[in-house]
Amino acid sequence: MLIHSTEFVTSAPSLASCPSDEWPEIAFAGRSNVGKSSLINCLLNRKGLVRTSSTPGRTQLLNFFAINEVLYFVDLPGYGFARAPRSVRERWQPMVHGYLKGRSNLRAVVWLLDARRDPSEEDLRFLDWLEESEIPTIPVITKVDKVSRNELARRVAKIAGSTGLSKEFLTPFSVLTRQGHEELWELIALALEPEG
Repeated sequence: MLIHSTEFVTSAPSLASCPSDEWPEIAFAGRSNVGKSSLINCLLNRKGLVRTSSTPGRTQLLNFFAINEVLYFVDLPGYGFARAPRSVRERWQPMVHGYLKGRSNLRAVVWLLDARRDPSEEDLRFLDWLEESEIPTIPVITKVDKVSRNELARRVAKIAGSTGLSKEFLTPFSVLTRQGHEELWELIALALEPEG
């Protein structure tokens, strides 16, 4: 996709606060510190559009970014953020699940896993929930530049085994080298195609 315009629109604390436009939406989800903000910035060729932080749990609301005035990217709060206040952690599931189940213009969730880490219990619970809810999911393995090519093959095989997903469905992605950039955009474009 050619990116002509990108802008931050709003941070919503609930489904009721989300924008009223009927534009299709692609949501981005994963554990804290998996590289969501960096990946979105990379996809959009914008360095500082989505704020990045070394502190896990910085994103605590549903953050909407307008793309070409026809599409929203939605940056969801990361799960597993131990440093966030307990009250914030307890709000996470109702807010995120409410959005994912209740948003009719959601087309897919880009679900991120760190190449260097085994999927956590929270990762696997979230994947189970996405599958049970029949929400189209695009699994992406981030930070692949942090491991060697041989190690990456082993990590992808391990992640595939842990999640029960086929290796072919996992898209390796690197913000540094832009590996996976075109492939991920192709998968997003497929998700945005009209149904039927």
